Amino acid sequence: MDLHGKVAVVTGSGRGLGLGYAQALAAAGAAVVVNDVDQGAVDAAVAMITAAGGRAAGAVAAVGDSAAAEELVDTAVREFGRLDVLVTNAGILRDRVLWKMTDDDFDDVVRVHLRGTFTCARAAAVRMREQGTGGRLVLISSPAGQRGNFGQTNYAAAKAGIVAMARTWAMELGRSGITVNAVVPVAATEMTKTIPAFAPVIEEAERTGVPLPDWLRKDEGLGTVEDVAGLVTFLASDASAGVTGQAIGIGGDRLALWAHPKEKAVAFADGGWSADAIAAQWPDGVGAEPETYGILAPKAPEA
Repeated sequence: MDLHGKVAVVTGSGRGLGLGYAQALAAAGAAVVVNDVDQGAVDAAVAMITAAGGRAAGAVAAVGDSAAAEELVDTAVREFGRLDVLVTNAGILRDRVLWKMTDDDFDDVVRVHLRGTFTCARAAAVRMREQGTGGRLVLISSPAGQRGNFGQTNYAAAKAGIVAMARTWAMELGRSGITVNAVVPVAATEMTKTIPAFAPVIEEAERTGVPLPDWLRKDEGLGTVEDVAGLVTFLASDASAGVTGQAIGIGGDRLALWAHPKEKAVAFADGGWSADAIAAQWPDGVGAEPETYGILAPKAPEA
């Protein structure tokens, strides 16, 4: 994939998945603005990319408010002359069950993930529309946003909102040649290492250098950061010009298109539905096959 001549901003790219995205975009030829709240992480990431022959500049900012978003766009224009791609990856976790989650737990996560995606995308869209040559918004979501996840009210809500914004912005920005898609990644990161079924396998793979087993890469769709980065590079490229408004999963050996919410079963009653009528109809009608929810617990194959 050739991204020479393109300029990308990747939020939260000082480490982890964000760093992987920035490295992949730079390797394909794009100039990249690396963002993180940690100056040391930004400097190290920029040095790593430039040492590999890429072009990169750093921007230390806490994603969330408009000033940070403007700074990221301004850095891209100041250092490289334009902006073509935005990857909104920055995020934090404050996991707690509902009855223990504080206002700050909720607000902090929503501010970075959801509001940060909004403010950065808005600033990028303004610049891209001014340039008049289109662009790419790649919004990072999560399986938690698609299915819900225990202890992640704040995170799941924010990630679901990000997919909703991708669909909305795909409509609003289509005439400007700007595509908008959500990526649903699954990779071996510090967060997934905390899952009991994954932890020992990931640790063993890191210790020995042996690839992750097929049950992880295929059945669970979990692999390395590098496995995820290819989708981001594709969505940043001209090859994805016809792809917009989609939620696309990637991880390990699995690439998947997530379905949009839609009516699964419908029933009609002349004059409308009373509570009693719904109760009588539900078990064998609309409610006969209820939807599942939550991320299914992974199961390692029996030895």
